Amino acid sequence: MDVLPVIKKRFSVRKYQDKPVDREVLMRLMEAARIAPSASNRQEWRFVIIEDSAKRVALCQAAMGQSFVSKAPVIIVACAETDDHVMACGEKCYPIDVAIALQHVALQAVHEGLGTCWIGAFEQEKVKTILGIPEGVRVVDMLTVGYADCDPPSTKRRKDMEEIVCFEKWSF
Repeated sequence: MDVLPVIKKRFSVRKYQDKPVDREVLMRLMEAARIAPSASNRQEWRFVIIEDSAKRVALCQAAMGQSFVSKAPVIIVACAETDDHVMACGEKCYPIDVAIALQHVALQAVHEGLGTCWIGAFEQEKVKTILGIPEGVRVVDMLTVGYADCDPPSTKRRKDMEEIVCFEKWSF
């Protein structure tokens, strides 16, 4: 199994076909999230899947008016039911764990022929109000999901390997 081609094929989709995503496919995406690792196996993630067009429009408004958000047939709202546990390294585990789970979803989506886009620009309280998310639960990210109606970029700008990798000690 070669995973690198799937990783390289993933790109941020901001234009979607008007085509629903089958429930079975959505559940495979959620299975990819469910089996993701988490700090101390806490599994604090919770996912709200939005297909309703009115809610997608409302979430678009909560996402700073990014119009493509409402055009995606599915929005996955990734939350954390958390006690703000801090790992020994000093970082809260829930944002990292949710990100790992969502990346599993994004890669499974590529395998399923779907496109995704991470949404971090949104108003937390508006999203919580729209979806009835209780106090104490954090909305970490949203992920649009659907069939791309655009071509992948011909190239992705990425730093050269020597700009991001060193061995044995910091040498940048």
